[in-house]
Amino acid sequence: AGESDDNIVTSFDEIDGKPMYNAMLSTLIPILKPTYIELVDNSHQHAGHAGSKGWEESGESHFELKITASAFENLNLVKRHQLIYMLLGDIMNKIHALSIVARTPEEEA
Repeated sequence: AGESDDNIVTSFDEIDGKPMYNAMLSTLIPILKPTYIELVDNSHQHAGHAGSKGWEESGESHFELKITASAFENLNLVKRHQLIYMLLGDIMNKIHALSIVARTPEEEA
């Protein structure tokens, strides 16, 4: 546990009534150990669009993820996205769109 570990995000504030949001963050944070993570639910901008089925109970369908983690080192953009999709697994089947900006701490600097 060196000093570089101090910046790692280990928790987030759950939002009542947003099961997809909570599930995505609770999946990504412990595995990727990000130094920065932001997940924005843009579903309200897409309400009523064809294909924006969203999670039936909560209407969550469109998300934007910004994440910085050393886990992305030596991975190109496609592989970073594939890693996130793989980790999210079944959640990806329940949402319509996920926009991703995935960087390493060095790229962020």
